Amino acid sequence: MKLRTILIPIAVAALLAAISLWMGQQAYSWFPPQASAESILIDNLFSFLVALGTFIFLGVVGALTYAVLFQRVGKYDFSDGPHIEGNVTLEIVWTAIPFVLVMWIATYSYQIYDRMSILGPMEHVHLNMATAEAAPMNDDASKSLLSIEVISRQWEWEFRYPEANVTSTELHLPKQQRVKLALKSEDVLHGFYIPAFRLKQDIIPNRQIDFEFTPIREGKYRLRDSQYSGTYFAAMQADVVVESPEKYRSWLDRAAKQSPAPAYNPAFAEYTAASATAINPGWKTVVPAAPSIVNYSSSPNQAS
Repeated sequence: MKLRTILIPIAVAALLAAISLWMGQQAYSWFPPQASAESILIDNLFSFLVALGTFIFLGVVGALTYAVLFQRVGKYDFSDGPHIEGNVTLEIVWTAIPFVLVMWIATYSYQIYDRMSILGPMEHVHLNMATAEAAPMNDDASKSLLSIEVISRQWEWEFRYPEANVTSTELHLPKQQRVKLALKSEDVLHGFYIPAFRLKQDIIPNRQIDFEFTPIREGKYRLRDSQYSGTYFAAMQADVVVESPEKYRSWLDRAAKQSPAPAYNPAFAEYTAASATAINPGWKTVVPAAPSIVNYSSSPNQAS
């Protein structure tokens, strides 16, 4: 009987662990394809949290279900339950286990964000993380680092490639090359967010925030403003094109040869159209910034 009492909880725990690990693996399919090296770190963290949460959820619900089904008193039994004093060992166990789990999650999460160099609005807290790397970069890696300036304004993204003297409203990136973005805001707080990259970085006015990542999957992805920045912030989107180094160099050469021209700006176009109507909405809005003068711009159909 004593052996059975030990084996049953072990078997139940093993079953719950197997189900939890399976759920953790399923969590990878809930996101867009992994398009950056950092997305792998984030997905691993999320899978770990899903597996751990599933184990706790099933354990708690299972214990409650067992108690409701098999530990009920008789129908007409109105007597008091037995008087039970506190169990010090049990109290230590159920305090220590959550503490260990919380510290485990906190440590793992911090390691992930430290390796990704994520900065928040409290820059004085996270400043040291801006230059932290998972491993020291050698001279060759430093030389191959691609630097791009990212200008955010209400409501438009502009990307500048200083070495090629190119400006664009599309962010083009070479596959498998480390990228360093110099994030700047000309007005309010914006958020640099690419879901396929699992990257989100707040951009603070009057500050330059350096942000690094590595694209690993070719394709076209979407950059969005994760912070509410005013009336037309939903139109503040841009295409992110990850391509082979050869195609990237070819695009950069073509863009450098194009004459600068005003970019298509959905927010500015919508504001202009709304201002031309006789209907007064009854509220004022910030006038969108004038379209940037760039070498390369997305077409109206692409920007929708």
